[in-house]
Amino acid sequence: MDERRGLDKIQWATAHMPLCGQIAKEFAEARPLAGRRIAMSIHLEAKTARLAILLRDAGARVWVTGSNPLSTQDDVAAALAREEGVTVRARHGVSAEEYREHIHAVAGARPDLVLDDGGDLVAALHEGNPDGVVGGCEETTTGVLRLRRLAALKRLAFPMFAVNDTPMKRLFDNRHGTGQSVWDALMRSTNLLVAGKRVVIGGYGECGRGIADRARGLGAHVTVCEVDPVKALEAVMCGLTVAPMVEAIRHADIVVTATGDVDVVSADALAAARDGVLLANAGHFNVEVNLAALSAMATSRRFVRPGVEEVTFADGRRVFLLAEGRLVNLALGDGHPVEIMDLSFALQALTLRHIAASAPLPPGVYDVPESVDRDVAGRKLAALGLRIDSLTPGQREYLGMGVDVGTPRDGGTMRARRGES
Repeated sequence: MDERRGLDKIQWATAHMPLCGQIAKEFAEARPLAGRRIAMSIHLEAKTARLAILLRDAGARVWVTGSNPLSTQDDVAAALAREEGVTVRARHGVSAEEYREHIHAVAGARPDLVLDDGGDLVAALHEGNPDGVVGGCEETTTGVLRLRRLAALKRLAFPMFAVNDTPMKRLFDNRHGTGQSVWDALMRSTNLLVAGKRVVIGGYGECGRGIADRARGLGAHVTVCEVDPVKALEAVMCGLTVAPMVEAIRHADIVVTATGDVDVVSADALAAARDGVLLANAGHFNVEVNLAALSAMATSRRFVRPGVEEVTFADGRRVFLLAEGRLVNLALGDGHPVEIMDLSFALQALTLRHIAASAPLPPGVYDVPESVDRDVAGRKLAALGLRIDSLTPGQREYLGMGVDVGTPRDGGTMRARRGES
């Protein structure tokens, strides 16, 4: 029964992912990944199952594991495991030890291409034998930060492409995908109204912007907590309030963290928290709410709804921790909307094809080629039945595209950049 339900989910996602469908047809004919061994660590649900099947149909042998102990959907994992050429090592609610075992099992499959979500698979490959890996993709802010640290230490053993940093990922997946899926998970798991609530967002990057925009659209009063004065000022200019977390949490009904850093809701912030506040995290790892401090302050704990834990302090105040502080939109929801992940997984698939065609490349963190980004954008517009203008030869000449247009005072050469005045 579970397997049948998982198959239905995959089929529903497939029907609403036209870009991946188009790429799947191209890849099935050209088989650009023939003979490749691909290891994937990713939130295992219907949309990612579609990507695994696409890569399998492109000629690859695929191994898949989860990138979060709570984000695997067992019915989808069961359905995907029945696909020939796909090996699944994932289960919902695994212990930390089991999670590591699954990651290392996939790393031990001797992959030559890697698709990672958060950096745990790349870390496992570096703990073992990374020989043979010709490259891979990373789709999260957290994972890219980990890759850049490895590269700075000259310990990164193979090339990795920062899919997270490309505009088609940041502007759509991070902003619109996170913005919608976080509130979907919060409303689904709590059955509470958002309108009129005082919402505090930790971080105003692309994910934080999306969460704040959707909260305001739902009628919430939004405060942003930031460490970057530029981003804080941007939030003010967008009509939001800014304040330090320890002050904002005193009046908050809901706190959502989205920074990728530790201790965003610190012990001091927990000590100041308003009675009844909901604590949710939209960052990749469960480090943004100080869980050790929360446990030390707790006098009692109980689950009041699935995934919603009431933590009571000595003075009688209660906070409600969602999804154990893990990624709330996947632990308590279905993650990003299907159409958003169609964009992101099209980027992943085309980038893996680029890596396979370009190998060997030296180790390092690479940007996704602009041609791939624009290809995905063009495919999406076409799928929506939309057309846009093209520059005329005269316009290209006027913009000086690729042509020297003057000499600045420092003696260097200026070149006009596309679309900038």
